[in-house]
Amino acid sequence: MTDNCTRFSRRFLLASSAAIIASGATNALARTITQKLPWEPGTARPPGAVRPGPWMFFSADEASTIEAIVERLIPPDEKSIGGKDAGCAVFIDRQLAGPYGRGDGLYTKPPFMPGVPTQGYQSEATTGGRYRSGLRALADYVKSQFEGKSFAQLAPADQDKVLSDLESGKAELKGVKGTQFFELLLQNTQEGFFADPIYGGNKDMAGWRMIGFPGAHYDYRDWIERHNEPYPFPPVSIMGRSDWTVGSQ
Repeated sequence: MTDNCTRFSRRFLLASSAAIIASGATNALARTITQKLPWEPGTARPPGAVRPGPWMFFSADEASTIEAIVERLIPPDEKSIGGKDAGCAVFIDRQLAGPYGRGDGLYTKPPFMPGVPTQGYQSEATTGGRYRSGLRALADYVKSQFEGKSFAQLAPADQDKVLSDLESGKAELKGVKGTQFFELLLQNTQEGFFADPIYGGNKDMAGWRMIGFPGAHYDYRDWIERHNEPYPFPPVSIMGRSDWTVGSQ
C-alpha cells in the first residue's frame, strides 16, 4: 500500500512539474475569459439516445414477461404512469443488449465461492445470461403453478403473489436463486424509471416529475439554500426539453 501511494505521488508530482514547466515555457495557451462561457455550444458529446424499435435483447415472450413485471413493481396511480408505460422494459432491453448485458467490467473468472454482499459479484454468468436463465426458470415455475399460463396471462393479484414469493425465497426456481433474480429485476426497473430518458425509460421524465427532481439543469446555485421549497420548473434531460427553443431560455 505504501509503495503504491509512493508511486502515485511520484507520478502526480512529475506530471505537475511537467505542467508547470510547460506553462512557464510559453504563454501562447493562456487566455482571459470574460462575459462568455469557456466553450462553444453544441460541442459536447452526450450518450447516444435510445431509438424506438424492435426488442434488441428480449424475445417476444421474454419482453411480455418483463413488461408485466415492471408494471407490477411500479403500478400506475394518480401520481404517475406505471413501469411499462414509463419504458422500464425498453430500458432493461437496451442495457442488456450492450456492455451491461455482456458483463463488461465484471470479473467472471473462477474460483467462485459463497461470499457476502460486500465482496461483489461471484459468478461466471453475465447479466444477460442471468436474465435468460431467470426468465426461463420463472416461466417454468408459473406454468407449473398456474395450469400452463405465462406470467403475462396471470391476474394482477397472482402476478403480485409470484413476485412476492420470489422476493421472499418461497418460489423455488430450477437452477436459479429466486431472491437474487428478484433483486436484479427490481434494481433494473428502478433504474429504468429514474434514469435519464435518453436511455429509454422515464418517459416524459415521469419518474422525475413524480419526486420533483429537476434533472440535468446547468445551474442550481439560486436554489441551494431554498430548503423545503418545491422546485417550480419542469425537469430537463441530458438532451434538453422538447418545449425548449433558442428564444425561450
